[in-house]
Amino acid sequence: MQAKDITMNDKPRFRRFPDAEEDVRAWHQVPDTPQTRSPTYRLAFDDLDFLKRDELRPVRLQLELLKTEMVLTEREITSTVVMFGGARIPSPGSPAGKAGLDKLAPYYVQAKEFARLMTVRSVTSGNRENVICTGGGPGVMEAGNRGAAEAGGTSIGLNIVLPHEQAPNGWVTPELAFNFHYFAIRKMHFLMRARAITIFPGGFGTLDEMFESLTLIQTQRMNPIPILLFGREFWETVINWDALAEAGTISPEDLNLFRYVETADEAVEWIDNWPVA
Repeated sequence: MQAKDITMNDKPRFRRFPDAEEDVRAWHQVPDTPQTRSPTYRLAFDDLDFLKRDELRPVRLQLELLKTEMVLTEREITSTVVMFGGARIPSPGSPAGKAGLDKLAPYYVQAKEFARLMTVRSVTSGNRENVICTGGGPGVMEAGNRGAAEAGGTSIGLNIVLPHEQAPNGWVTPELAFNFHYFAIRKMHFLMRARAITIFPGGFGTLDEMFESLTLIQTQRMNPIPILLFGREFWETVINWDALAEAGTISPEDLNLFRYVETADEAVEWIDNWPVA
């Protein structure tokens, strides 16, 4: 087999040996015998049964981290604005689904507007900076991706396989729609390029993402960035932040790690004027 020129990331590169795709084609052309039909004869990287074994979990973790990282790097996306929030928050005028959720519909509006405002800026950077990043599902996530699309920009959707709510919403940029098996790797990608984090009312998943982000900054495992909580009334109802400080389980200054906002414009202003550590 002769060496050939190939293209990788629009840059020619000389390859001396056959690539993986060529080898897969080659071994599929071998004679059909008991030996070639044996699972042990399959190329390891082309053997899904092998890759799904428990012992291969470290490899799958690495692949899941690497695939998204490679795509975002190739798209030259340098910073994101992350939007966390409830999957059950309805858009105004849509069936609320559950009693009481209709009162949270205004957050859908603010999420969409915030994403639109940030994406207007992102477009001027060639969709490389301040790119909206959501969990890719319905509710607040849909509002974020929708606002970005309506502004003429791109947005990221980091979906995860779940029994419910796992399909990507129709507003995610298709080339930036990802799917994860491991929550931990998905969380890393939420934060690796984050310039700011906005958190809208939500349930267990939103609380989990919020507290993990706060913990990473509190413990100095992550550089401080704006963390903005939409809806003071909601958050002060579900979490007694002052009680944590009064009990001594957090420091009083930890309450400065986040700010409350009510509108998209207010959130943008905070991001622009966030104190530099």
